[in-house]
Amino acid sequence: GEDVKPFTPGKAKEIVMSLQQPAVFCNMAGDWPALHWNVKYLSAVLDGRTIQFRLGLKTVDLVPQFETRCSYVEATLEEFLAWSSGQPSCLSGPFSCYEYSRYWAYADYKYIARIFEDKPEIFQDVRWSDFGFPGRSGKESTLWIGSEGANTPCHLDSYGCNLVLQVQGRKRWHLFPPGDTSFLYPTRIPYEESSIFSKVNVANPDLKRFPEFRNTTAHVVTLSPGQVLLVPRHWWHYVESIDPVTVSINSWIELDADHEARVEEAITRMLVCAIKSAENPSDGDLWLNPTEVEATSHEINLQYLNKAVSAYFKCQKGSVSEQAHPSSTGEEQRTSIPCKRKKREVGCEPEGCRSLTHDFAFSTFKAEKSQKIPFGPHLIQVLPQSQETSSMGAVAAESDGRVLLHENEGGHFGKLHCTGKQLVMGNDCETPAHRMDSDGSPNASQTALSTNDLLDCLVNPRVISLVAQLLLERTRV
Repeated sequence: GEDVKPFTPGKAKEIVMSLQQPAVFCNMAGDWPALHWNVKYLSAVLDGRTIQFRLGLKTVDLVPQFETRCSYVEATLEEFLAWSSGQPSCLSGPFSCYEYSRYWAYADYKYIARIFEDKPEIFQDVRWSDFGFPGRSGKESTLWIGSEGANTPCHLDSYGCNLVLQVQGRKRWHLFPPGDTSFLYPTRIPYEESSIFSKVNVANPDLKRFPEFRNTTAHVVTLSPGQVLLVPRHWWHYVESIDPVTVSINSWIELDADHEARVEEAITRMLVCAIKSAENPSDGDLWLNPTEVEATSHEINLQYLNKAVSAYFKCQKGSVSEQAHPSSTGEEQRTSIPCKRKKREVGCEPEGCRSLTHDFAFSTFKAEKSQKIPFGPHLIQVLPQSQETSSMGAVAAESDGRVLLHENEGGHFGKLHCTGKQLVMGNDCETPAHRMDSDGSPNASQTALSTNDLLDCLVNPRVISLVAQLLLERTRV
Protein backbone atom coordinates (compact mmCIF):
# COMPACT_ATOMS: atom_id res chain seq x y z
CA GLY A 1 0.00 0.00 0.00
CA GLU A 2 0.88 3.66 -0.20
CA ASP A 3 3.41 4.82 2.35
CA VAL A 4 1.50 7.08 4.73
CA LYS A 5 3.70 9.51 6.64
CA PRO A 6 2.82 10.55 10.21
CA PHE A 7 2.77 14.27 9.29
CA THR A 8 1.51 16.06 6.22
CA PRO A 9 4.00 18.47 4.59
CA GLY A 10 2.02 21.38 5.99
CA LYS A 11 2.04 20.04 9.54
CA ALA A 12 5.73 19.09 9.36
CA LYS A 13 6.59 22.61 8.20
CA GLU A 14 4.51 24.12 10.96
CA ILE A 15 6.50 22.10 13.51
CA VAL A 16 9.86 23.01 11.94
CA MET A 17 9.06 26.72 11.87
CA SER A 18 7.61 26.93 15.37
CA LEU A 19 9.39 24.39 17.59
CA GLN A 20 12.07 26.00 19.73
CA GLN A 21 13.68 22.81 21.02
CA PRO A 22 15.43 19.98 19.17
CA ALA A 23 13.33 17.00 18.11
CA VAL A 24 13.69 13.88 15.98
CA PHE A 25 11.24 13.06 13.17
CA CYS A 26 10.72 9.34 12.63
CA ASN A 27 9.12 7.57 9.64
CA MET A 28 9.24 10.68 7.45
CA ALA A 29 12.03 9.73 5.04
CA GLY A 30 11.71 5.94 4.72
CA ASP A 31 10.97 6.13 1.00
CA TRP A 32 13.68 8.65 0.13
CA PRO A 33 16.16 7.26 -2.43
CA ALA A 34 18.85 9.17 -0.51
CA LEU A 35 18.67 6.50 2.22
CA HIS A 36 20.66 4.33 -0.20
CA TRP A 37 23.52 6.83 -0.21
CA ASN A 38 25.97 4.73 1.76
CA VAL A 39 29.67 5.33 1.10
CA LYS A 40 29.96 2.34 -1.23
CA TYR A 41 27.12 3.68 -3.40
CA LEU A 42 28.50 7.24 -3.38
CA SER A 43 31.94 5.91 -4.30
CA ALA A 44 30.46 4.31 -7.41
CA VAL A 45 28.60 7.52 -8.32
CA LEU A 46 31.71 9.67 -7.92
CA ASP A 47 33.69 7.11 -9.94
CA GLY A 48 37.18 7.91 -8.69
CA ARG A 49 36.70 11.63 -8.11
CA THR A 50 38.59 12.90 -5.07
CA ILE A 51 37.16 15.03 -2.28
CA GLN A 52 38.85 16.76 0.63
CA PHE A 53 38.97 15.07 4.04
CA ARG A 54 39.77 16.76 7.31
CA LEU A 55 41.82 14.66 9.73
CA GLY A 56 42.09 15.02 13.49
CA LEU A 57 43.38 13.06 16.43
CA LYS A 58 41.09 10.67 18.29
CA THR A 59 42.74 11.53 21.60
CA VAL A 60 40.74 14.10 23.55
CA ASP A 61 42.54 16.94 25.33
CA LEU A 62 41.30 20.10 27.01
CA VAL A 63 41.39 22.20 23.83
CA PRO A 64 38.74 22.00 21.07
CA GLN A 65 40.10 20.48 17.88
CA PHE A 66 39.26 23.38 15.59
CA GLU A 67 39.63 23.06 11.83
CA THR A 68 42.80 25.16 12.02
CA ARG A 69 44.33 22.34 14.06
CA CYS A 70 43.51 19.61 11.55
CA SER A 71 45.30 18.20 8.52
CA TYR A 72 43.75 17.84 5.08
CA VAL A 73 44.04 15.29 2.29
CA GLU A 74 42.43 14.72 -1.10
CA ALA A 75 41.20 11.14 -1.49
CA THR A 76 38.59 9.01 -3.22
CA LEU A 77 35.77 7.42 -1.24
CA GLU A 78 37.23 4.03 -2.17
CA GLU A 79 40.48 5.00 -0.44
CA PHE A 80 38.52 6.31 2.53
CA LEU A 81 36.56 3.05 2.83
CA ALA A 82 39.75 0.96 2.78
CA TRP A 83 41.31 3.17 5.46
CA SER A 84 38.21 3.37 7.68
CA SER A 85 37.82 -0.41 7.67
CA GLY A 86 40.98 -0.51 9.76
CA GLN A 87 43.19 -2.06 7.10
CA PRO A 88 46.92 -1.64 7.73
CA SER A 89 48.19 1.64 6.31
CA CYS A 90 49.63 1.39 2.84
CA LEU A 91 53.10 2.65 2.07
CA SER A 92 51.57 5.16 -0.29
CA GLY A 93 48.27 6.94 -0.74
CA PRO A 94 46.59 9.94 0.85
CA PHE A 95 45.96 8.27 4.24
CA SER A 96 49.36 6.60 4.55
CA CYS A 97 50.59 9.08 7.18
CA TYR A 98 47.53 8.66 9.39
CA GLU A 99 47.04 5.52 11.45
CA TYR A 100 43.37 4.64 11.69
CA SER A 101 43.76 3.85 15.38
CA ARG A 102 44.94 7.43 16.06
CA TYR A 103 43.04 9.58 13.55
CA TRP A 104 39.54 10.22 12.28
CA ALA A 105 38.65 11.61 8.84
CA TYR A 106 35.74 13.84 7.85
CA ALA A 107 34.53 14.93 4.43
CA ASP A 108 32.34 17.61 5.92
CA TYR A 109 30.21 20.36 4.50
CA LYS A 110 30.22 19.17 0.87
CA TYR A 111 27.69 20.94 -1.33
CA ILE A 112 25.80 18.20 -3.15
CA ALA A 113 25.16 20.61 -6.03
CA ARG A 114 28.91 20.92 -6.55
CA ILE A 115 30.25 17.41 -6.05
CA PHE A 116 27.47 15.95 -8.22
CA GLU A 117 27.20 18.86 -10.66
CA ASP A 118 27.52 16.48 -13.62
CA LYS A 119 24.74 14.23 -12.24
CA PRO A 120 21.89 16.65 -11.40
CA GLU A 121 19.34 13.83 -11.50
CA ILE A 122 20.66 12.64 -8.14
CA PHE A 123 19.38 15.83 -6.48
CA GLN A 124 15.84 14.42 -6.50
CA ASP A 125 16.89 11.60 -4.15
CA VAL A 126 16.53 14.13 -1.31
CA ARG A 127 12.89 15.16 -0.76
CA TRP A 128 12.55 18.03 1.70
CA SER A 129 9.13 18.61 0.13
CA ASP A 130 7.85 16.02 2.64
CA PHE A 131 8.63 18.63 5.31
CA GLY A 132 6.69 21.35 3.53
CA PHE A 133 9.46 22.82 1.40
CA PRO A 134 8.45 22.04 -2.20
CA GLY A 135 11.27 22.10 -4.69
CA ARG A 136 13.96 21.80 -2.02
CA SER A 137 16.11 18.78 -2.83
CA GLY A 138 19.72 17.66 -2.73
CA LYS A 139 20.60 20.77 -4.70
CA GLU A 140 19.97 22.80 -1.55
CA SER A 141 21.68 20.31 0.78
CA THR A 142 25.12 19.37 2.02
CA LEU A 143 26.76 15.97 2.54
CA TRP A 144 28.84 14.77 5.51
CA ILE A 145 30.96 11.58 5.43
CA GLY A 146 33.04 10.59 8.46
CA SER A 147 34.87 7.82 10.22
CA GLU A 148 34.46 6.89 13.88
CA GLY A 149 35.36 9.84 16.08
CA ALA A 150 34.96 12.45 13.35
CA ASN A 151 33.49 15.55 14.94
CA THR A 152 32.49 19.15 14.57
CA PRO A 153 33.61 21.54 17.34
CA CYS A 154 30.81 22.94 19.48
CA HIS A 155 29.29 25.97 17.73
CA LEU A 156 26.07 27.69 16.83
CA ASP A 157 24.96 28.72 13.35
CA SER A 158 24.03 32.37 12.93
CA TYR A 159 21.59 31.67 10.10
CA GLY A 160 18.47 29.53 9.82
CA CYS A 161 17.38 26.31 11.46
CA ASN A 162 18.72 22.93 10.44
CA LEU A 163 17.20 19.64 9.24
CA VAL A 164 19.56 16.65 9.29
CA LEU A 165 18.87 13.25 7.73
CA GLN A 166 21.02 10.37 8.99
CA VAL A 167 21.79 7.94 6.15
CA GLN A 168 24.51 5.55 7.29
CA GLY A 169 25.85 4.81 10.77
CA ARG A 170 25.00 6.83 13.87
CA LYS A 171 25.97 10.27 15.11
CA ARG A 172 25.68 11.57 18.63
CA TRP A 173 24.48 15.15 18.97
CA HIS A 174 25.11 17.24 22.08
CA LEU A 175 22.89 20.31 21.95
CA PHE A 176 22.74 23.33 24.23
CA PRO A 177 19.97 25.98 24.20
CA PRO A 178 20.63 29.61 23.17
CA GLY A 179 20.29 30.62 26.81
CA ASP A 180 23.52 28.74 27.57
CA THR A 181 25.60 30.96 25.29
CA SER A 182 27.50 32.77 28.05
CA PHE A 183 28.25 29.43 29.77
CA LEU A 184 29.89 28.15 26.57
CA TYR A 185 32.41 31.01 26.30
CA PRO A 186 31.70 32.07 22.70
CA THR A 187 34.58 33.11 20.46
CA ARG A 188 35.03 34.20 16.84
CA ILE A 189 38.57 32.87 16.65
CA PRO A 190 38.94 30.87 14.48
CA TYR A 191 36.82 33.17 12.34
CA GLU A 192 34.22 31.70 10.02
CA GLU A 193 31.21 33.58 8.82
CA SER A 194 27.98 32.38 10.47
CA SER A 195 29.72 30.05 12.95
CA ILE A 196 30.21 31.09 16.58
CA PHE A 197 32.51 28.60 18.28
CA SER A 198 32.77 27.63 21.94
CA LYS A 199 36.15 27.85 23.66
CA VAL A 200 35.17 24.79 25.68
CA ASN A 201 36.00 21.28 24.55
CA VAL A 202 32.61 19.95 25.59
CA ALA A 203 33.89 16.38 25.14
CA ASN A 204 36.42 17.03 27.92
CA PRO A 205 35.66 20.38 29.59
CA ASP A 206 38.34 22.18 31.55
CA LEU A 207 36.18 23.37 34.42
CA LYS A 208 38.97 25.33 36.05
CA ARG A 209 39.30 27.60 33.04
CA PHE A 210 35.60 27.52 32.16
CA PRO A 211 33.70 27.07 35.43
CA GLU A 212 30.41 28.43 34.05
CA PHE A 213 30.17 25.39 31.75
CA ARG A 214 28.76 23.57 34.79
CA ASN A 215 25.59 25.62 34.30
CA THR A 216 24.87 24.32 30.80
CA THR A 217 21.93 22.04 30.06
CA ALA A 218 23.01 19.40 27.55
CA HIS A 219 20.41 17.74 25.32
CA VAL A 220 21.94 14.53 23.93
CA VAL A 221 20.53 12.34 21.17
CA THR A 222 21.94 9.54 19.02
CA LEU A 223 20.65 9.89 15.48
CA SER A 224 20.11 6.63 13.54
CA PRO A 225 19.60 6.03 9.80
CA GLY A 226 16.23 7.23 8.53
CA GLN A 227 15.72 9.75 11.33
CA VAL A 228 15.64 13.51 10.78
CA LEU A 229 16.85 15.88 13.49
CA LEU A 230 15.53 19.42 13.81
CA VAL A 231 18.14 21.81 15.21
CA PRO A 232 16.32 25.06 16.03
CA ARG A 233 17.84 28.48 15.43
CA HIS A 234 20.87 29.35 17.56
CA TRP A 235 21.09 26.00 19.37
CA TRP A 236 24.71 25.07 20.08
CA HIS A 237 25.79 21.62 18.91
CA TYR A 238 28.75 19.28 19.09
CA VAL A 239 28.45 16.29 16.74
CA GLU A 240 30.48 13.08 16.71
CA SER A 241 30.38 9.95 14.54
CA ILE A 242 30.11 6.86 16.73
CA ASP A 243 30.15 4.15 14.02
CA PRO A 244 33.02 3.17 11.68
CA VAL A 245 31.42 5.08 8.77
CA THR A 246 28.69 7.71 8.86
CA VAL A 247 26.81 9.60 6.16
CA SER A 248 24.34 12.41 6.75
CA ILE A 249 22.59 15.05 4.67
CA ASN A 250 21.39 18.42 5.93
CA SER A 251 19.65 21.54 4.71
CA TRP A 252 19.47 24.94 6.41
CA ILE A 253 16.02 26.49 6.36
CA GLU A 254 16.09 30.26 5.91
CA LEU A 255 14.33 32.47 8.42
CA ASP A 256 13.27 36.12 8.37
CA ALA A 257 15.53 36.71 11.37
CA ASP A 258 18.52 35.88 9.16
CA HIS A 259 18.45 39.40 7.69
CA GLU A 260 19.36 40.97 11.00
CA ALA A 261 21.85 38.17 11.64
CA ARG A 262 23.60 39.05 8.37
CA VAL A 263 24.03 42.62 9.52
CA GLU A 264 25.57 41.30 12.75
CA GLU A 265 27.86 38.97 10.80
CA ALA A 266 28.95 41.81 8.50
CA ILE A 267 29.89 43.93 11.53
CA THR A 268 31.76 41.00 13.06
CA ARG A 269 33.65 40.30 9.85
CA MET A 270 34.72 43.91 9.49
CA LEU A 271 36.04 44.08 13.06
CA VAL A 272 37.79 40.72 13.07
CA CYS A 273 39.47 41.21 9.68
CA ALA A 274 40.53 44.77 10.50
CA ILE A 275 42.05 43.93 13.87
CA LYS A 276 43.60 40.55 13.06
CA SER A 277 45.02 41.76 9.73
CA ALA A 278 46.83 44.50 11.63
CA GLU A 279 48.74 41.93 13.68
CA ASN A 280 52.21 40.75 12.79
CA PRO A 281 51.59 37.74 10.48
CA SER A 282 54.60 35.99 12.01
CA ASP A 283 52.75 35.67 15.31
CA GLY A 284 51.48 32.30 14.09
CA ASP A 285 47.88 32.73 15.24
CA LEU A 286 45.80 30.74 12.74
CA TRP A 287 42.76 32.94 13.20
CA LEU A 288 41.08 32.40 9.80
CA ASN A 289 39.20 29.13 9.45
CA PRO A 290 40.24 27.06 6.39
CA THR A 291 36.66 27.35 5.11
CA GLU A 292 37.24 31.08 4.66
CA VAL A 293 39.08 31.82 1.43
CA GLU A 294 40.87 34.95 2.60
CA ALA A 295 40.80 37.93 4.93
CA THR A 296 38.76 40.30 2.81
CA SER A 297 39.66 43.97 2.60
CA HIS A 298 38.04 46.71 4.64
CA GLU A 299 36.46 48.12 1.46
CA ILE A 300 34.83 44.80 0.56
CA ASN A 301 33.66 44.29 4.13
CA LEU A 302 32.08 47.76 4.15
CA GLN A 303 30.26 46.94 0.90
CA TYR A 304 29.05 43.71 2.47
CA LEU A 305 27.78 45.58 5.53
CA ASN A 306 25.89 48.11 3.41
CA LYS A 307 24.30 45.38 1.30
CA ALA A 308 23.29 43.45 4.41
CA VAL A 309 21.64 46.57 5.85
CA SER A 310 19.85 47.23 2.54
CA ALA A 311 18.62 43.64 2.42
CA TYR A 312 17.32 43.96 5.98
CA PHE A 313 15.20 47.01 5.14
CA LYS A 314 14.06 45.46 1.88
CA CYS A 315 12.82 42.48 3.91
CA GLN A 316 11.05 44.79 6.35
CA LYS A 317 9.38 46.66 3.50
CA GLY A 318 8.47 43.41 1.76
CA SER A 319 6.90 42.01 4.91
CA VAL A 320 4.71 45.09 5.35
CA SER A 321 3.72 45.00 1.69
CA GLU A 322 2.92 41.29 1.86
CA GLN A 323 0.68 41.81 4.89
CA ALA A 324 -1.17 44.54 3.02
CA HIS A 325 -1.39 42.57 -0.23
CA PRO A 326 -1.16 38.81 0.46
CA SER A 327 0.11 36.73 -2.42
CA SER A 328 -2.61 34.75 -4.15
CA THR A 329 -0.21 32.03 -5.17
CA GLY A 330 1.67 31.58 -1.89
CA GLU A 331 4.62 30.47 -3.97
CA GLU A 332 7.80 30.12 -1.96
CA GLN A 333 10.97 32.07 -2.51
CA ARG A 334 13.82 29.61 -2.29
CA THR A 335 17.56 29.45 -2.54
CA SER A 336 19.45 27.47 -5.17
CA ILE A 337 22.18 26.36 -2.75
CA PRO A 338 22.08 26.74 1.04
CA CYS A 339 25.37 28.60 1.47
CA LYS A 340 25.86 29.03 5.20
CA ARG A 341 29.53 29.89 4.99
CA LYS A 342 31.87 32.03 2.94
CA LYS A 343 29.44 34.75 1.91
CA ARG A 344 31.27 37.92 0.94
CA GLU A 345 28.44 39.94 -0.52
CA VAL A 346 24.68 39.68 -0.35
CA GLY A 347 23.58 38.47 -3.77
CA CYS A 348 27.10 37.53 -4.87
CA GLU A 349 28.31 34.08 -3.90
CA PRO A 350 31.70 32.59 -4.76
CA GLU A 351 31.88 29.66 -7.17
CA GLY A 352 28.40 30.27 -8.51
CA CYS A 353 26.73 29.78 -5.15
CA ARG A 354 23.98 32.35 -4.62
CA SER A 355 23.10 33.97 -1.35
CA LEU A 356 19.93 32.97 0.37
CA THR A 357 16.73 34.58 -0.83
CA HIS A 358 14.59 34.36 2.26
CA ASP A 359 11.24 32.68 2.30
CA PHE A 360 9.14 35.41 3.84
CA ALA A 361 6.13 33.10 3.62
CA PHE A 362 7.72 30.93 6.33
CA SER A 363 6.53 33.32 9.01
CA THR A 364 2.91 32.54 8.16
CA PHE A 365 3.49 28.97 9.29
CA LYS A 366 4.47 29.80 12.85
CA ALA A 367 2.16 27.92 15.18
CA GLU A 368 0.10 29.73 17.77
CA LYS A 369 1.66 29.56 21.24
CA SER A 370 -1.34 27.70 22.53
CA GLN A 371 -1.05 25.01 19.89
CA LYS A 372 0.35 21.73 21.23
CA ILE A 373 3.28 20.08 19.45
CA PRO A 374 2.30 16.47 18.58
CA PHE A 375 5.15 14.66 20.32
CA GLY A 376 4.91 10.89 20.18
CA PRO A 377 6.50 7.91 18.39
CA HIS A 378 6.92 9.92 15.18
CA LEU A 379 8.25 13.14 16.74
CA ILE A 380 10.59 12.62 19.67
CA GLN A 381 11.67 15.61 21.73
CA VAL A 382 15.31 15.76 22.75
CA LEU A 383 15.23 16.17 26.52
CA PRO A 384 17.83 17.73 28.83
CA GLN A 385 20.32 15.32 30.34
CA SER A 386 20.00 14.70 34.07
CA GLN A 387 22.44 16.50 36.32
CA GLU A 388 23.64 13.15 37.67
CA THR A 389 25.00 12.20 34.26
CA SER A 390 28.07 13.88 32.84
CA SER A 391 27.01 15.98 29.88
CA MET A 392 29.46 14.14 27.62
CA GLY A 393 29.86 10.82 29.39
CA ALA A 394 33.42 11.88 30.14
CA VAL A 395 35.22 13.09 33.23
CA ALA A 396 35.53 16.88 33.29
CA ALA A 397 39.14 17.92 33.61
CA GLU A 398 39.99 20.17 36.52
CA SER A 399 43.63 20.47 35.57
CA ASP A 400 45.26 23.80 34.88
CA GLY A 401 48.07 22.22 32.90
CA ARG A 402 48.71 23.35 29.35
CA VAL A 403 48.34 20.81 26.58
CA LEU A 404 50.69 21.03 23.63
CA LEU A 405 49.26 20.25 20.24
CA HIS A 406 50.29 17.17 18.33
CA GLU A 407 52.80 17.17 15.54
CA ASN A 408 51.12 17.57 12.20
CA GLU A 409 52.45 14.62 10.28
CA GLY A 410 50.92 15.74 7.02
CA GLY A 411 52.18 19.28 7.44
CA HIS A 412 49.26 20.84 5.57
CA PHE A 413 46.48 23.12 6.68
CA GLY A 414 44.29 23.11 3.59
CA LYS A 415 43.83 26.54 2.06
CA LEU A 416 46.09 28.26 4.57
CA HIS A 417 49.06 26.31 3.14
CA CYS A 418 51.05 26.20 6.36
CA THR A 419 53.90 23.70 6.39
CA GLY A 420 55.93 21.90 8.98
CA LYS A 421 54.63 21.26 12.46
CA GLN A 422 51.39 22.58 13.81
CA LEU A 423 51.93 25.68 15.85
CA VAL A 424 51.24 25.76 19.54
CA MET A 425 48.59 28.39 20.04
CA GLY A 426 49.85 31.48 21.85
CA ASN A 427 48.90 32.50 25.34
CA ASP A 428 46.14 34.65 23.93
CA CYS A 429 44.23 31.50 23.00
CA GLU A 430 45.22 28.98 25.61
CA THR A 431 45.51 30.82 28.91
CA PRO A 432 43.18 33.15 30.78
CA ALA A 433 43.81 36.86 30.29
CA HIS A 434 44.31 37.24 34.06
CA ARG A 435 46.13 34.89 36.40
CA MET A 436 45.35 35.30 40.05
CA ASP A 437 47.84 35.60 42.88
CA SER A 438 47.29 33.54 46.00
CA ASP A 439 45.25 36.35 47.50
CA GLY A 440 42.87 36.32 44.56
CA SER A 441 44.11 39.55 42.99
CA PRO A 442 45.30 39.76 39.38
CA ASN A 443 48.96 38.97 38.92
CA ALA A 444 50.47 42.25 37.73
CA SER A 445 53.16 40.47 35.75
CA GLN A 446 50.62 38.48 33.70
CA THR A 447 47.78 40.90 33.01
CA ALA A 448 48.75 41.85 29.45
CA LEU A 449 45.72 41.59 27.20
CA SER A 450 46.06 40.09 23.74
CA THR A 451 44.28 40.94 20.51
CA ASN A 452 42.12 37.87 20.95
CA ASP A 453 41.13 38.95 24.46
CA LEU A 454 39.94 42.25 23.01
CA LEU A 455 38.09 40.52 20.17
CA ASP A 456 36.35 38.09 22.51
CA CYS A 457 34.80 41.10 24.23
CA LEU A 458 34.36 43.31 21.18
CA VAL A 459 32.60 40.73 19.01
CA ASN A 460 30.74 38.96 21.80
CA PRO A 461 27.27 38.12 20.39
CA ARG A 462 25.57 40.39 22.94
CA VAL A 463 27.77 43.34 21.97
CA ILE A 464 27.36 42.76 18.24
CA SER A 465 23.57 42.50 18.61
CA LEU A 466 23.52 45.90 20.36
CA VAL A 467 25.79 47.47 17.73
CA ALA A 468 23.57 46.11 14.94
CA GLN A 469 20.47 47.57 16.59
CA LEU A 470 22.14 50.98 16.94
CA LEU A 471 23.36 50.86 13.34
CA LEU A 472 19.93 49.93 11.98
CA GLU A 473 18.31 52.71 14.03
CA ARG A 474 20.81 55.18 12.58
CA THR A 475 20.10 53.96 9.04
CA ARG A 476 16.33 54.02 9.61
CA VAL A 477 16.51 57.69 10.59
